[in-house]
Amino acid sequence: MKKFKTLTAVLAAATMALSSMSWAQSEPAANKFSQTLTPDNAVLAMIDHQTGLLVGVRDLDPMLLKNNIRGLTAMAKVLDLPSVITSSYPTGPNGPIMPDILENLPNAPVINRQGEINAWKSPEFKKAIEKTGRKKIIMAGLVTDVCLLFPALSAVAEGYDVYAVIDASGTWNDTVQQAAIARMSQAGVKVTTWGSVLAEIMDDWRSPKGMELGGVLGNHTSYGWVYSSFMSQAGQSK
Repeated sequence: MKKFKTLTAVLAAATMALSSMSWAQSEPAANKFSQTLTPDNAVLAMIDHQTGLLVGVRDLDPMLLKNNIRGLTAMAKVLDLPSVITSSYPTGPNGPIMPDILENLPNAPVINRQGEINAWKSPEFKKAIEKTGRKKIIMAGLVTDVCLLFPALSAVAEGYDVYAVIDASGTWNDTVQQAAIARMSQAGVKVTTWGSVLAEIMDDWRSPKGMELGGVLGNHTSYGWVYSSFMSQAGQSK
């Protein structure tokens, strides 16, 4: 009986210790999910937005997707946000990078991968991300279930905080998109939209780039009616 009580006490102590360890390990993760983007802690990664892949997108209207991509990259341009562009086998069927991205991000390094499907497995791409010194990656890619999903999972596994911009990414159909969203969410990737990213990183209309970012949102969403009305009234009041 005495041995049984001793064993019970030991097991209870072990359970409490494991519970404390579990809480301590989960607390940083919880903190990570409450952290927000700022112009100083994020890097934008545009992955495989190539003309050949764009043709096959069916989960979003291609013109809407193109508009969202322009909005996301225009946001990065306004903020002078560090950005990295990569393509998969651009001389093959995937085709070249969409010119819209290169137009908005003319100074971003372009990594043309010759074989790696997962961009994170490209030493050049990974090195370009690491060079920024930033641990929060705003990531978008074509197609969602491969070119976004794979590097998002790999980056999270190495301690990065990944924001997967789902409406600046695209794939073959809604089912594939939903499966990719589920898998990324299970791994701790933050699935989001480009407008939400812009608002989060803007934070305050009184910020130095507040009105410019409002203009980006207005130029690429129906918020443009609101923004144009405000600007018109502001001009009349002067």
